[in-house]
Amino acid sequence: QVQLVESGGGLVQAGGSLRLSCVASGGTFSRYVMGWFRQTPGKEREFVTAISWIGTATHYADSVKGRFTISRDNAKNTVYLQMNSLKPEDTAVYYCASKYAGSVLNTGKDNYNNWGQGTQVTVSS
Repeated sequence: QVQLVESGGGLVQAGGSLRLSCVASGGTFSRYVMGWFRQTPGKEREFVTAISWIGTATHYADSVKGRFTISRDNAKNTVYLQMNSLKPEDTAVYYCASKYAGSVLNTGKDNYNNWGQGTQVTVSS
């Protein structure tokens, strides 16, 4: 069972940047597709981005394309989410997730097996 721990959330002004990190333990990190999701109160958890196990394939939600970048360092068991040009509508709890197999294009949250506890990102206008 993989354990995931996110960090790096916080309060930032619109137009600013944040970098989230997610450290994995308890599994073979390099074999997992890693994803980031986000959720606001009363809404479904939504896909943000995903990266393949060796980092050669990525996929982004249209709402973050061109502003967010996902990357991973398999030597450090860590996946990152660089968020630039942040907007108030990016405010949410951000979750890191992993799945053992499948495509980065399969964005359904039910395809992911393990989840972190989430980190709050708040973007002020």
